[in-house]
Amino acid sequence: MEDLILTTFEWVPETPRGYVRDIRVRWALEEAGLPYRVESVPFKGRDTEHFSHQPFGQVPWLTDGDISIFESGAILLYLGNRSEALLPADPQERAEATQWLFAALNSVEMASLPWSIFVFSGYTGDTPGWKRLEEFLEARLNHLEPVLAERDWLAGTFSVADILMADVLRLVDRFERLEGHPACREYVARATARPSFVKAHADQLAHFAAAD
Repeated sequence: MEDLILTTFEWVPETPRGYVRDIRVRWALEEAGLPYRVESVPFKGRDTEHFSHQPFGQVPWLTDGDISIFESGAILLYLGNRSEALLPADPQERAEATQWLFAALNSVEMASLPWSIFVFSGYTGDTPGWKRLEEFLEARLNHLEPVLAERDWLAGTFSVADILMADVLRLVDRFERLEGHPACREYVARATARPSFVKAHADQLAHFAAAD
């Protein structure tokens, strides 16, 4: 079997290291035990070849023979079809995992990403815009908290939905924003204690550090 190829940046600044979204794909590949190798593209000076695989000039993308697929959620679904370690075979359980994968992207990350961009940029404080972002994120976390208080994993067993949701929440937790949501925080701790995440995280850090 030909190795899958995960393409990411050859280098990024310190701040995003450990959070670049190729970590979601690394994590899934490690969970499934699928053979893969990592290739790099420049962080600056993105060329037409890069845009032919990722039309927004981002990373990651995955190559499987003649197939090239971008967007972390789409890649995780693709890999889920290759391994029951990532998506259960039972139709009901698979549907549950799929809906939660999209919830992570469309309901939770929609609130967490603008919030985190404001935090990174230092545009926080007593302004109407910041208060609306805070309220939006708080509402999403309040809805998620009772769900995670009742289960270890979103679809009963660990799946790509947990990779995405835990990674989305991990960025929020970076800024201590889960302090009032213990079930969310415990969920992130549980997910990131998995050996597959530990290896994926270490590999990403080493990859970027090698280009310093």
